[in-house]
Amino acid sequence: MTTRPQPFRILVVANETVGGRALIDEVRKKAEEAHAEGRPFAVTVICPQNRPREGYVIYDDNSLKAAENRLTTTLAQLRAVGILATGAVMDPDPYSATTDAVAAYGADCIIISTHPATRSGWMRRDLIERVRQDTGVPVDHVVVDLEADKDEVTNTLVVANETVAGESLIHLLRDKADQSPRSFVVICPRGGKGATDPTQRLATTLERLTAEGLEASGQIMDTDPYTAIRNALQHYTIDEIVISTFPATRSGWMRGDLIERVRSYTAKPVEHVVVEPAEARRGVPTQAGA
Repeated sequence: MTTRPQPFRILVVANETVGGRALIDEVRKKAEEAHAEGRPFAVTVICPQNRPREGYVIYDDNSLKAAENRLTTTLAQLRAVGILATGAVMDPDPYSATTDAVAAYGADCIIISTHPATRSGWMRRDLIERVRQDTGVPVDHVVVDLEADKDEVTNTLVVANETVAGESLIHLLRDKADQSPRSFVVICPRGGKGATDPTQRLATTLERLTAEGLEASGQIMDTDPYTAIRNALQHYTIDEIVISTFPATRSGWMRGDLIERVRSYTAKPVEHVVVEPAEARRGVPTQAGA
């Protein structure tokens, strides 16, 4: 009886750079090398959660969901190049996350992806060498320059609550995707007391965008939209922001001068789209709604 060879186990460790082009290329290269040797391969991607920067208001579930979204996007990118992979969100400490993953999943090769040295906290903590020495597993280090990756895909942050399923917003996002490759992250601040739950509205919008072939993920975030946007800019790589509201006479966000506050906070382009109440598929405006 012929014994099947053991799979070549590739463990990928990445956080903010998890969907970088250089990382996807390196995983594909390793998989192709294993295939050329007649060995099956198994790819596991782990994402340590972000640690909040000092001064940010961060909720643990926000950080977890953002990491899950980044992981989901990366698994989809690997599928697109013919690689089926599994993944998990792990401990915020990258060293602990990596050693725990080696123990849990096994590894014949570890690929660690970081920002360039000037931006990488992992490199300042000497993560690569520590993992090499303490696991005994070969480690490949991939540097992902997300600024360079902008030439490939524009990452758009979409901020909406009551208006998230509005046709004007959907139309704008569709137009952007038609103009150039886009990846959308849709966040819905929860709304204040008495506001309707945005979960179903967000799910409906993500299903629609995905059905139309757009790359989109999303999450419910902090009640205050300004804080939610600041947190999202920490969790995700973002190139531009789209904020959707009801008209000024109906919008608490507009009364709170949200658009200009965000423009003052970030140098990223901020676009405002107005959705008429009749367009909103679900929910009704509340005093805290967008």
